[in-house]
Amino acid sequence: MFWPMLAIALGFLGIAVLGVLGIKVFLEAQRLGRQVAHTTQRINQAAEDLERAAVDLARTGETLR
Repeated sequence: MFWPMLAIALGFLGIAVLGVLGIKVFLEAQRLGRQVAHTTQRINQAAEDLERAAVDLARTGETLR
């Protein structure tokens, strides 16, 4: 009777550990998704800043002619 009870307890413990690890993976995936979104916004902002600077530089070059 001891061995079946031990097997059931260890099985439950294994499922609980897998559940906790699954939750951790899910939370880390969400965090990574937020970081990717934030980085994408920063890259887009930098591209817009670069485009504005290029337009200003082109205008300056035109006025020097």
